[in-house]
Amino acid sequence: MKRFLPVLGLLTLFSFAASAADIVDTAVSAGNFTTLVTAVKAAGLVDTLKGAGPFTVFAPTDEAFAKLPAGTVEGLLKDPEKLEGILLYHVVSGKVMASDVVKMKSAKTAEGGSVKIHAMGGKVMVGNAEVVETDIVCDNGVIHVIDTVLIPINKK
Repeated sequence: MKRFLPVLGLLTLFSFAASAADIVDTAVSAGNFTTLVTAVKAAGLVDTLKGAGPFTVFAPTDEAFAKLPAGTVEGLLKDPEKLEGILLYHVVSGKVMASDVVKMKSAKTAEGGSVKIHAMGGKVMVGNAEVVETDIVCDNGVIHVIDTVLIPINKK
């Protein structure tokens, strides 16, 4: 038993060190949100999304950004105000887990508008985006991965 006490102490130390990261660090670590992270930086939202939250982020992948018309991402990166609105349209206040999202008809976004939510046949749609991965838990909220960039109607 005495041999195991130091090991138990080390395991306890490592479990505290291995806590979840914030939303930005989690997105960086995932590797498939490079464009999103670049956009968050360009819009000046890093500190916000590293804040206490909690936040729910419907995070478009690099593939989702690649589906936008040519030049769209580059244009948005040069227009931080418009980019900020689009990115905040992907953020909902609170930690909304997938089990709650499927019960919702819409969600008020940090941009100020609402995004429609529709669950049917094992699919969950947020606006025109399909949720392809859920419940990536972060220190300050949760990420749900989507396959399309959400564009609020007034931001086109």
